[in-house]
Parts: sequence; structure tokens; C-alpha cells
Amino acid sequence: MSAWDPSASISTNISLSDIRRVANSPDPNYETPILQLISESKSKGYNNICLPLTTDAWKERWSDMCILPDASGDEKKKRESRRESRMFLSRDVVADKKAEVWRESPCFEREEVTITRLDEAEGVTAIISEWLELDTEDDWIRCDAEIALQQELAYASYLNIQTAILPPPRNREYVTSYARIINSCLRNTPFMNLAVRLPVYDPQTINDSSINSSSKSATNASPSTPYITVSSGGLKLSSDTAKSLEAQIDAAWEVWDLIRVICEYNTRLSLALDLTPPLPNSLSVLSKFSAEAVRYIFLPASTFIANAKGYPHRPNIVLSGASSGLHARGGEDAYSQYVKHLEATSPVIQAAQRAGTVENFAQGYQDFLQAPLQPLMDNLHSITYQTFEQDPVKYRNYEEAIYRALLDMASDQRIVICVAGAGRGPLVARSLRAIERSKRNAFIYAVEKNPNAFVTLQHRLRSEWVGQVELLFGDMRLVNIGEKADILVSELLGSFGDNELSPECLDGAMRFLKPTGISIPSSYTAHLAPLSSSKLYNEARSVKDLKSLETPYVVMFQAVSILSGEGGGVSGQCGPKIQECWEFEHPRKDVVLNEQGLPPTNSHNIRSAKLNFHIPHAGVLHGFAGYFEAVLYGNIGLSIHPERKDSISKDMLSWFPLFFPLREPLYLPRNSELHVSIWRLTNRRQVWYEWHAESFLSVQYAPIESTMTPSFSSPRLPVIGRSSSLGMMSPSLGAPSPLIDAVEIPLERKMMYEEPEGRLATGLLKIGHTGLHNADGRSSWMGL
Repeated sequence: MSAWDPSASISTNISLSDIRRVANSPDPNYETPILQLISESKSKGYNNICLPLTTDAWKERWSDMCILPDASGDEKKKRESRRESRMFLSRDVVADKKAEVWRESPCFEREEVTITRLDEAEGVTAIISEWLELDTEDDWIRCDAEIALQQELAYASYLNIQTAILPPPRNREYVTSYARIINSCLRNTPFMNLAVRLPVYDPQTINDSSINSSSKSATNASPSTPYITVSSGGLKLSSDTAKSLEAQIDAAWEVWDLIRVICEYNTRLSLALDLTPPLPNSLSVLSKFSAEAVRYIFLPASTFIANAKGYPHRPNIVLSGASSGLHARGGEDAYSQYVKHLEATSPVIQAAQRAGTVENFAQGYQDFLQAPLQPLMDNLHSITYQTFEQDPVKYRNYEEAIYRALLDMASDQRIVICVAGAGRGPLVARSLRAIERSKRNAFIYAVEKNPNAFVTLQHRLRSEWVGQVELLFGDMRLVNIGEKADILVSELLGSFGDNELSPECLDGAMRFLKPTGISIPSSYTAHLAPLSSSKLYNEARSVKDLKSLETPYVVMFQAVSILSGEGGGVSGQCGPKIQECWEFEHPRKDVVLNEQGLPPTNSHNIRSAKLNFHIPHAGVLHGFAGYFEAVLYGNIGLSIHPERKDSISKDMLSWFPLFFPLREPLYLPRNSELHVSIWRLTNRRQVWYEWHAESFLSVQYAPIESTMTPSFSSPRLPVIGRSSSLGMMSPSLGAPSPLIDAVEIPLERKMMYEEPEGRLATGLLKIGHTGLHNADGRSSWMGL
């Protein structure tokens, strides 16, 4: 779900009763009731309207043709009766003939549709007949419902309606049939956008008393500053009921996930999220929907809570029943006005409008995939340098780090600073300011390999830096400076820390340092988190090329959800939500050097990490989010780590996170574990990343107290025990079926468990894995 645009679109949901009301007392200034309703809606501040495409007359005719009536009125008996009638042909022959004629050539009659003209359809989102049972267990009814759906979509397309909202899935057992029908519609109506209406959970599964009591307390709540999260008067549930609610929300999301997977992540399929049921006190369980293609959000006026003055409180963006007079004051306009108030006071919107913030700087870059820079291979353009130089936070922190390093050196010492990779000179300028502030005697060498940027440096030397700076043209790994440096300053960091080859570049520049010299930055770490984002996945796979799904991208995340949670998970072995992969330090004292002072190989810069994440709620893994943190000097640093960046380098603009995509999404159930392996590898010419993931469920099992190698003939297969260690699989353990791979076996021949007799042990059951991505750097790499 992407954030609101600078001007959010607010729609009203017009019902058949609204249409009948206007038709019964028409305004002569309008040619049709629909045009009158559209005009009235716009005058009330709505941008668009949602309305049903068909009338009750269509439902009646379709039911007469396709459903056998039952005199008892028993709905269950009706279903059985019409199913039997299809099997044994005990039906009205006239109705059968009418149905066959309709099936052969589906067509509406005038009184069965609400709109007939193009001007009526302008700005309209069509709501498909909600009574169509696309997931009923009755094959015949489902077949006729599919024909009716295709008919309605064809008519909407004829009127140039761009989007249709589909009836919600109701039967989990047959949701695959629902999804198959939607997929067929997407193929047969190539220019139509479809939105699946989906409640966040089934409110009937929650105790009515909990909901009623919460509604009462919420209604009597005292006035307060409006906000969109649930207040203390929200849905109050017992811990067991809250867990049940979370499971229901997970189940609703899983229905949506199944539908979009069967529809092959079609970009014309979106979600119309129905937030009618009372929301839980903690909205974290809903965060998974932030990574989905949510196009509409439905809230009836009944979910608004009136404040002490009788005005509606706590609305959302899509409004239905707003004209029903549920609140004492304010009228229908109050709902849309309040949504606009929320928009105007939203911290995200305000930050986007305030200069100097990341939100303002990143406008237009949200969820846009960019290839990382290759500064060693490519010479950057001046506009690229200019963009990075707009970041005051980064260079302020660099200046402060240099200043503190200078203060820690003797005041009577002549200090040499080397700026490695000077670009257009921002670090040179900041170094000079730090020298002036510290009142130290210092001289600067500036090294730059880009011949075009070197021209800019020469200009600045003559106009700003005469006598204070010496320029050196060339690759820092090859050039020599006249004297050893006390401080080596560089800005070679990438979104993942090392992904722009800072370690390799600084290996070559360490020749410049005195034995007691320091590097700024002195160290940096790479961090990773599992990520869900159907938008990023669709963007990455749109190229239809393996390379596009094995290339890390720089992305300003917006429509994403981090799947991992804090804590050790069910097994107790998982790390935090965002985990550190590895670290690089400079200068590194343990590297073997050749006669030129350079490492003969790059093997010391190889890294690998194995990370275990707890997945508290069901989700789909589309890739990984990569971040970095750097220590410049002392306690001065840089960070894009989501949980720490504001305390280290708030509003820093220079780096967006890195996105490692997956070729195929990996489903992760609730309370599962994700084990991620990532490698930084190298040869003489290139550096690249490879990544892989496995998913597990924590299970309990009876410990096997045997010193013998386990046999697959045993009806009880062991899983990874927490007290076992891993070794090579014994060749004697042949797998009789590929499904055996789903169970991880303790790989020691002697399996010992510390569980007391009669207690169950905890292990992990493997449920899925990805392929190895970017093997041997086949798709993406950084050139040395």
C-alpha cells in the first residue's frame, strides 16, 4: 500500500437505494440520476464515486435462470435442491432454455444496469454484483457466476470504466476456483483493472461481547487530537481472542496471497481492503498489507466514532454510507473533510513538504529500482556529484569526525590529511573547515581518478585552496603521494557498506598512512532484513530476464513490509528484526602485503553470514533489505539502519537501502523461521554477492534415545534438535522420496537429547527454500 499522494483521492460509495432516491425525485438540471449523483458527490469534496454496475432486476433474472427456487426458504436446502436439479434434470424446462440462450450470448436488459452513457461512467469505479458466488462448492452455480462476471466486466469495459471491484471471496476451500476465474477475467479483459474486496478478518469469529463493549467505550470517549491508530477505546480483547484475531487477519491475507499468486502477480490486480471490522489495539499485524497493492480502503460511516461535539472521529480514505446521518453534526461533508485533515497533519506528508528531509528529497524515487554505482569502473557525471553534495548531514558528520581527530593530535604537530576519492571537492572543503576550527597545522593531499572531476578540483584549487591543498590525479591504488598521511578520509561507502568496493579501494590507499595513522571511516557494517513487496517484485521481474532478479538495486522503500520480528521466535534461536552480516575495519593490520604495499589477492575481503529470523505473521518473501552503518571517528557515524538512523545521522540523503530480489517468492507461515545465507565473494576482476534462504516451522517431537543412525523406516522422523550439531550427511541415509528433504535430521550418528523423560523436544521442520541467487556473479558484479 503506497503512501497517499500529495492530494489523496477520496471516493464515496453510492448504493442502489441512493440511485432510487434520486430517480424518484429527479432534478431537471441533470439528464440522468447518475449525473446528478456525480455532481453532488463532487460538490461534497469527493474525487470519484463507486457504484454498483447492476440493479436488483439483474439479480432476479439471473437467479430465475440459474437457481431453482425452494418453497421452504431454507438456504441450505436451496443449494442441495438446485444441485440435485442439475444432476437429475428435474427443472423448469422454460427456465433452462432461457439460461442456455443467455449462456450462449450474455446480454443485459436496460433496467438491469445503472449506467448507460460514457459521461455517466467518467470517474466511476464499478462494483461488481456482490451476490455472485465465484467460490461456491456448486460447480454449476460457479460456472454461471463466472459467465455473469465476464458479462459485467465486458459491459464496464464497453463504458470505458477503468477499474472494477470484485465480490469478496467467501469460501476458503474453493478460493482457488475464485482465483482461477479472476485470472481468466484478467486475460479476457486486457485493459481492465480488478480489485478484490477483502475484509481484514471475519468479525463473526470474534466474541460479540468484546466488540460491543469496545464500541460502547469508544463512543463515550472524550475528545482528543485525531489520529488514525486505535485509541484506548478501541477493540479490547482477551489475550486468547487477540491471538485468534491475529490468526484471522493472517488467514485473510493468505487468501489474498493465494489469489495473486494464481493470477501470476498481474499488475492489473489490486486489493480493496475492507476495514469495517473493529481493528485490534496493535496494528502491527496489519503491517503486511503495507507491502501489497492496496488500491481502495473501505470504511462505512458506522465505524466513525463521534467526538463530544457529535462530529465523526477516526475516519479513513474510502467512505460508504456517509449520507446515512449516523452522526449528530457535521453532515456528509464532515467525513471527507476529516480525511483531508488527517492527510494535512500526517507526519509523512508534512515531512515530504519540508525541505531538507529524506521524504522531500526522495519524491519520485519511491520504490524505483536503481542500479548501484560502479565508481571504480565508471566516471561519475557532475550532476551525480551535485546530487550527493546536497546532503548536509553526511558532510557535517564528516567535518565533525575530522575535527575531533585533529583535536586528538598534538597541537604542535604538522598533520597530513589525504582525501582519497575527492570527487568535486566536498570533503576537501570540509577538511579545511575542520582544520580552521581545530587551529591545527595541517596540509591536504586530494587524490581523484575521474579526469573530468579533476578539472573541477583544479578550478577550486586556484580559486579557493591555494597553498593548502595538493592535487594528485590517478587511481588511489596506484598513485603515490609525497609523504605519509596521519588521516585518510574517503567517501566510498555504498548502501550495503561495501557494495561500491570501499574495502578494495582502501586496501590500496592504506599505503598512504603512517603506522599510527587513522582512517575516516574507521569501520562499517552491513545489515539485512527479510522484505515483502509485490511492487518491487513486479518491477524487478518486468524485464523478463534472469539478470533482473539476481541484481541488487538501490531503492527508496515505500510499499514494503519487513517480515521479521524481534526476539528469539518459537525456537529461541533467532536474532533481532534487522541483523548484522559482517564488518570491515580500516586500517587492517593483519593483511599480507607485497613490495608495493598492496595485498596480492583479495581473499581477505571475502565475507559470509548465516542469519536466523523469526517470522511472527504470515507473509511472502520477495527479497531482502540491505542497510549499512559506519563509524567515522569516535562516536560520530553514518547510518541508514531504520531503527538507529535518526539517532546517528537523521535526515541523511545520500543513501537509499539496497534490495536483494528473489527469483520466486517464498511463502512464510505464521511463527516460522527464515534462515538466510549471504556471501560476499571475489576473484581477480570482480566482487559479487550470492544469497539463499530456507524456511522452517518449529515443531515438537518425542526425542529418540538411540545411539544408532536413524532409519527412514521409523514412523517418527527426527528433526533438527537444538542440542545437536551439524556435520556431513551420512551417505547411508538414502532418501526414498523428495519429500524427505522436508525434514532436517540431526547429522551426528549419536543423537543425544537433554530433555527429561516424557517431555517433547523442539526442532525445526523444513518447509521451503529458494535457489542460490547470482551464482559465481553470473548476473551482477562490481568490477575491480
